[in-house]
Parts: sequence; structure tokens; C-alpha cells
Amino acid sequence: MSGPSSPSMVFHPRPVPGRARPWEFPVPVRETLAEGVQVLRCHRPGRSLITVEIFIALPLHLEQEYLDGLATVLTRSLVEGADGLDAQAFADRLERCGASFEAYADSPGIRAVLSVPARHLVGLLPLIGRALLEPALSDEGIQRVVRLRLDEIRYENASPARRAGMALYRNLFAAEDRISRPRQGTHESVGAIGPELVRDFHRQVMTRASMTVILVGDLPREHLDRSLREAFGDWPGSAGTAALPAVTAPGRGRIVLLDRPGAPQTYVMAGAIAAGRRDTSWAAQEIGIYCLGGTLTSRLNLVLRERKGVSYGMRAVAQPLVNPVNGAYGSLAAISGAVATDATAETLSDIRTILDDVAARGLAPDERDFAVRVATETAPIALQTSAAVATTLVEQVEQGLPDDAQAHLYRELARVTTAEASAAAVRAYPADGLVTVLVGDASRIRSGVSGLGQGDVTVVPAPRRPAARRTPTPPAVNAVRAPRDNGFLPHAAVPRAAG
Repeated sequence: MSGPSSPSMVFHPRPVPGRARPWEFPVPVRETLAEGVQVLRCHRPGRSLITVEIFIALPLHLEQEYLDGLATVLTRSLVEGADGLDAQAFADRLERCGASFEAYADSPGIRAVLSVPARHLVGLLPLIGRALLEPALSDEGIQRVVRLRLDEIRYENASPARRAGMALYRNLFAAEDRISRPRQGTHESVGAIGPELVRDFHRQVMTRASMTVILVGDLPREHLDRSLREAFGDWPGSAGTAALPAVTAPGRGRIVLLDRPGAPQTYVMAGAIAAGRRDTSWAAQEIGIYCLGGTLTSRLNLVLRERKGVSYGMRAVAQPLVNPVNGAYGSLAAISGAVATDATAETLSDIRTILDDVAARGLAPDERDFAVRVATETAPIALQTSAAVATTLVEQVEQGLPDDAQAHLYRELARVTTAEASAAAVRAYPADGLVTVLVGDASRIRSGVSGLGQGDVTVVPAPRRPAARRTPTPPAVNAVRAPRDNGFLPHAAVPRAAG
């Protein structure tokens, strides 16, 4: 006797993925308020968390002499209260709206960033405008910012990577160029900054600077124009662009050794001035540099990490510079990473051998193909957030690029040939023009690097530690801006060279 028959299972057709939709970086809509403030809007439906980036053209060379870090103290003090609100009330107002606000100073100017839910954008913009133009700048708030910055400097001076970066800038650029000195000041310069100096600096420079406001996200259709006029309509600054001093860099290679007695590793940072974002070879340079040190399978890491095991990883990047060289913008091309102390001289020799091999035989086509795929196929994911798009747009403004520059860049990256990438990488790291900074035990590595023939070797003694304060304040983690990207991978980790 047979049992009841089981119902037959019906299989539906397996879905087949369709072709990927073409993607392009969004191009903003530009407009000018009656007062001369430039506004870039990038409407992205569904992105309810809006990012507002405000760029104020205040180059760091406007800081008073011997007061490096004054702009940093000013920008950090902007979040210490405004519009009749003290620091706590100002923070509470932002928190009730689920918003965050920060400001910081970089070589080309001041950047203020507001992250806010769309429903609160119109209500908060006027408060941010007051925070920039009429901040509280109380004695207590400014003194607290100075104390926090001094504590941060102690941590930075203990970091081999930070010490190497500051030394590289100091040796690449002339001493009179502001870019040669730490962006956020030294212990001596920041320690000399008082409340009245900060208030005077704000009155002198903030009212003469041009402003660009960038809004990215699901922008409200109603009342936004009125809110923008209320926030920035009485901005007294000029609509022009602040002039930047020319940058000159030495063309001869050399080695600077910062002594760090007993260090088990040597931090290596080698750099030179290369083509900038405005240069027609920028896309090729990005591909070539990525092939050298953009991933764990790149040339440098295959040798130093995978084959020899002397490093956890080396990184090659090009950081755009906003100071014009003969009217054109350049970049700082750098190779950096930590290696075993006993392998320091061998590592420098290997880096030179790798660069010479690229110059002689070029990159391989599969290296170029992989770099192009990474550049173009990861961008739609990396640039999903409003913050990522806004950061990219404000960097275009800093560089003086057209509004569609990033969209055009991805098309250029896809067209770069292997020969173009090879030639650009070789130009970025000239054999006789690299300044190499080493942070390590000079007693163990000096003799080895002196015989490499890569230039004169200068040894800098280990710094004396400043006396510790009785009640040290923890560093302001939330006030430290993350490293800027290199314009290729939107959120690649790029070590900032100057503090």
C-alpha cells in the first residue's frame, strides 16, 4: 500500500544580475548669493544626513610671525559658543538636533563641517553662520583649546611618523615658506598664543576672506534659500581668492636621520615635489604611484613585506599641495613605512632598485589594470555618503578646479596607459631629488646609510622632553581631523606630513 504522494516542489527561475548602472561622481549646482558667497548644492535624494562644508580662504601664511598654530586655535575655538550661547549650551543645541560641528585650519584656509539631519538643516544654518562670524571666543574657551593643543603636541612628538613628516616638510621647503612648518604650530608658538591674539586675528582676517558653502544630501526645497541668506548674507568678506605665496623646493637628494635611541624599527619617509591636480599627468601619476605602494601586492610591499619580511607595509601616495609653483599646483609624492632597524640601509637600496626597474622596464600591464579597477570600481561605494562627496568637492574648491573635475578624473583614470603610468611614477620619485627622512637609532643605522650614495647624511639628535604638566589633559580626540585622502581612493589612509 503506497503512502500519500508528496506535492512536487516548484522552482522559480534563479534571478540573473543585470548590467551595472553607469556611475559618475555627482556634479554640484553652483550659485552666488547677492553678497558674493559661492554656494554649491549637490542634491542626493534619500541621503537624509546632510553634510555642509564651509571653506574660508584664509591661508596659513596670514598667521602672525612666530605664532604658528594661531589659525588652529581660532578654528577650534569656533565651537566654544556663539549667538549668546556658551560652550555647553552651544553643544547642547547641536546635540538636540542630532548634529555635529567642527572646524579646522589647513594650508589653503579654514574648513568648517556641519553634519545634520535634513529636517534640522534650515534651523541650524543661521547658528553656524554666527559661530563663524561672531563666535564667543571667551578667555576660558581659548585657554582650554591652547592647553589641549599643547598636550597633543607631546603625543605627536613621540610619534615617529609625525616626526618624519614634519622633518620632510622642513627639508623640502624653504624656511620662510609657511608650508615648511607644522600646520598646527609647535610647543613654543602655541604656548605664546593668548585670548586677545586670537580675537585680534579673527577680526583682522575673517572679515576679508572669501567663502564657499557646499551642501550635500537630500536638500529641503523650502526655506533653504532664506536660511542661507540669514546665515551668510551679511558676510563682509571679499568674493576674490586670497593670494598664496610661491613654493620652492630643493632639487638635490639627501638623507636626514632623526635619532631615536633604542628604537627597534626605523620609520622611513622619502619624498619629492611632483605633479599636482591641475597637471595633465595627474591621473597617470595616481595609477603609477598606486602600482608602487598602494596595496599589499604593490611593488614595494612584494619585496619588503612579502619576500624579505622587514616591514609590515610600505605606502606610496601623492598629497596635493595648494601652494602654486610657477602658477601651477603641485603635490608631495612620498613613500613611507616602518622597517626593521638592521634592514634600514638595505631597504633604502631596495626602494631605489625598484624605482630604477620601473624606469628601465616600466610597469606590467596587469599592474596597471588592477590599479585602474580599484580606482574606478571602488569609487561608487566609497563615495556613497554625503560626507565623502562634500569632502571631495571642498578639495576641488581648494585646488581651484572646475566643479566637474572629479567626474572627469575617473574617466581619465580609465584611459591611462601602462606606459603613461610608468613614466609618471618615475617623474614623481626622481633618483637625485628624493629627500629621505629616517627616524631610528642613529648609532645602528648611520654607517649603513652613509655608504648608499643617496646624498649627504645629516643626523639630528633626539629632542629633549619638555617638563610634564602636573595635571595633563587628555588629547582632544574629537577635535583632530582625520587624514585627508589623496584624491584617488576617496578614503585611503594618507599620513599627513606636517602636524
